[in-house]
Amino acid sequence: MTEMTPVMEPKLSQLSSLLGVINDYIALTKPPIIMLLLITAAGGMFLATQGLPSLALMGLVLLGGSLASGGANALNHYLDRDIDLLMTRTKTRPVASQRISPTHAVIFGIALNIGAFGILSVWVNLLAASLTLGATLFYVFVYTMWLKRSTPQNIVIGGAAGAIPPLVGWAAVTGGLGLPAVYLFAIVFFWTPPHFWALSLLIQQDYERANVPMLPVVSTREYTILHIFLYSLALVGLTVMFALIPGIGLVYLGTAVILGAAFVWFAVRLRKENSRSNARNLYLYSLLYLALLFIAVMVDSVL
Repeated sequence: MTEMTPVMEPKLSQLSSLLGVINDYIALTKPPIIMLLLITAAGGMFLATQGLPSLALMGLVLLGGSLASGGANALNHYLDRDIDLLMTRTKTRPVASQRISPTHAVIFGIALNIGAFGILSVWVNLLAASLTLGATLFYVFVYTMWLKRSTPQNIVIGGAAGAIPPLVGWAAVTGGLGLPAVYLFAIVFFWTPPHFWALSLLIQQDYERANVPMLPVVSTREYTILHIFLYSLALVGLTVMFALIPGIGLVYLGTAVILGAAFVWFAVRLRKENSRSNARNLYLYSLLYLALLFIAVMVDSVL
């Protein structure tokens, strides 16, 4: 057995290196973000179907959405590699730390989006494919390249990119767009600022070092917290209004009220005590909130 060790060690080293490269390419796509976007896309599909969508269609939409979102995130790694290197939270990212070359990240990101557009345009419909590609282009060119580095309203306007998946889900089923889909878009749009500003309170020093004009950097923490509270109220009001749409039932309404009350409670706690723990609790809850809200849309649609 000992004689095999010199032969096995290079092979194990090569395997470990290969797994490391694969892991880095997966990290480029930001899987946790993809999962949340897919849940909102599925919510749009369930609502449009008023029941369980075709599993084949849902699989194609989720595959295309995963590729497009992953590709957009890879391009984000490339474009933000300079500021990622300055921030503690992001300095070990694959492109910033030079484990993946910028050129390879760009090729990877573009290839994923081409694949997504091909899948959605051929096997779903052109509107769903176009909306998905539009989300990528908006995220890359409008948010990442322009808004993020130029205005404290970056995440407010840029949040439109992350709000498109429910429109894609609806369009995949119906071939068009409708008021319920617009409501779902608006819910994600209004959810994004309080969610992201809570995160920005936690990593404010990172943004200061990178000279990114997030709201707490260019204003005050108190001003940011006030806007988190106001957007939280608007978000909850919007989710309750959504229950007036035909086809939305009591399961969704009850869930929206309970989840919304908790969201506002977290925002009020943050206003009363400006602490990292309260900001972290609101940030983490906001992730759970959006996922559960769209799961409630799905359950309500089936029932």
